[in-house]
Amino acid sequence: MQVGFAMLCAGSVRAKNTMNIMLTNVLDAAAGALFYYLFGFALAFGSPSNPFIGRRFFALESFPNSDVDFPYFLYQWSFAIAAAGITSGSIAERTQFVAYLIYSSFLTGFVYPVVSHWFWSEDGWASAGNTHPLFGSGVIDFAGSGVVHMVGGIAGFWGAFIEGPRIGRFDHEGRSVALRGHSASLVVLGTFLLWVGWYGFNPGSFTKILVTYDGSQAYYGQWSAVGRTAVTTTLAGCTAALTTLFGSRILSGHWNITDVCNGLLGGFAAITSGCAVVEPWAAIICGFVAAGVLMGSNNLAERYKYDDPLEAAQLHGGCGAWGVLFTVLFASKKYVDEVYPVSGKAGRPYGLFMGGGGRLLAAHVVQILSIIGWVSFTMGPLFLVLHKLKLLRISPVDEMDGMDLTRHGGFAYAYNDEGDSNQRVGIQLRKIDGYGSTS
Repeated sequence: MQVGFAMLCAGSVRAKNTMNIMLTNVLDAAAGALFYYLFGFALAFGSPSNPFIGRRFFALESFPNSDVDFPYFLYQWSFAIAAAGITSGSIAERTQFVAYLIYSSFLTGFVYPVVSHWFWSEDGWASAGNTHPLFGSGVIDFAGSGVVHMVGGIAGFWGAFIEGPRIGRFDHEGRSVALRGHSASLVVLGTFLLWVGWYGFNPGSFTKILVTYDGSQAYYGQWSAVGRTAVTTTLAGCTAALTTLFGSRILSGHWNITDVCNGLLGGFAAITSGCAVVEPWAAIICGFVAAGVLMGSNNLAERYKYDDPLEAAQLHGGCGAWGVLFTVLFASKKYVDEVYPVSGKAGRPYGLFMGGGGRLLAAHVVQILSIIGWVSFTMGPLFLVLHKLKLLRISPVDEMDGMDLTRHGGFAYAYNDEGDSNQRVGIQLRKIDGYGSTS
């Protein structure tokens, strides 16, 4: 999945920033591994703990034990770096490299782990696994529409908002100017890699396959739920892609491949919360609405001169929030009882439109508000401090020349960006001084 993020980001930026954005994706994984090992996993899953934050397993001390083993750490690390990768797309093409390192370490080591503790740890105050869940329900966010996608999207929103738009993104009259990515091929490649990776995220979140449900036929068990989750994931993404295809055609007059790819990913981000507890037909509704949320969010972003090169805040934040609400509406009683069994008690609340009442709705509204509040309270001030210290945004000269040349010693490959003041041809990997001159 991280390869998918890297290719999607690379194709969505201009060629002069290709090496920069790919390097940030590598370091999201590398720095994320170290800080998640030292702090993140303990803060997220260090049980027994209090409802707010974990307090065991720092640097994987006392690991493994009868409850948790090393593969689980690796699996949860992949979620943490996904949140960081989402954020990097929002602030692409204008952010200092040191800012990437600081925010990525902070996000994976502290901000994201606290959220995942709240909703995924058995000790979390809003977790469905808590013995006394919130509103008698807890939050059903199976693979992270809120925990992963909203966290990454909201963090990216604050970074992009505080930095401001890229130079040239809006003209002197405030009209939108498209700064198109340089490679649709890389965008498509990244999209397909993410598509495959989502089968690890959503069906993989069961962590076990050979589990028989009580009272089930011999042919039906958790392996069926794993397969159903893959089906709902596929249907939501494909529906969103087709809806975006025709919606983009109506709005812009073009069949736009980048819009279709983003629509597909928006559908995936939305279904991630309820993928295990909804019927396949409901996943189609999820994808259809997700496409509308993405297109509407993009229109609002242009209207208010908000610049996000990968539409990450709109896609992951907006569609992720819709996914959290979608689960409230369509979660099936049968599937909720199977995936989230409650020993010795009546079944927990399920979808509002399926006759399950409003307690699950209340829990999920609390989830959305708490994620927005927590990420805004932590990541917003961090980006603001970096901005005040002049550590966030690169200089206008560096931005115009491109970070590959001014910060990374050369270009990824031969290119010719339309509108560049200097036409550069050929691969350049020569030593440069601080003013961009070569030797």
